Amino acid sequence: MKLLIGLLFALTSLTACAQTSTVEDSAAFEELVDGSCTSGQSRLVQEHISGQITALSEEDWESAYSFAAPGFQETVGLDQFIFVITSQYQMLINNQGVNYGACDIANKEITQEVIVTSENESYKLVYSLSLSNQKLGIESASVRFSEPEVSA
Repeated sequence: MKLLIGLLFALTSLTACAQTSTVEDSAAFEELVDGSCTSGQSRLVQEHISGQITALSEEDWESAYSFAAPGFQETVGLDQFIFVITSQYQMLINNQGVNYGACDIANKEITQEVIVTSENESYKLVYSLSLSNQKLGIESASVRFSEPEVSA
C-alpha cells in the first residue's frame, strides 16, 4: 500500500512538472506586449527554464531537449544538442544554484537573465524564448561576460 501511495505521489509530481512548460491554461501570454514581463509571465518563463536546467543537471537529455522551441528542434538534432551542452554549457550540468534577473519582451521574443553558480563561479546567461501554440520554447541561451573594470 505504501508503495502504491508513493507511486501515485511521484506520478502527480511528475505531471505537475510537465505542466510547467505549457501555458495553455494561463492568460499570461494571450498578448505579448513589449516591455517587462508581468509577474505571471516571469513565473512561467522561470519554471520552463528551471525544468530544462533540472533535466540537464540529471543528464536527462531527451527531457532537456523537449524544453527547446520547435524551430530549434527542426535545425538542431538531439545529438547536436547534447554535444553543444556538454562542450559549452557544463555550468548548467554542474550547477549549484540558479537565480533569475530581468524578464523582457520585445518583438514577440522573451528574454530572461539567469545567473548560474557552478564550481563557485557565477555565469550570466540570457535565455531567448518563443511562444508557439501556447507553449514556451527555448530558442537559445547565451553566456554574457562582464566587462572588465578599468582602474583610474
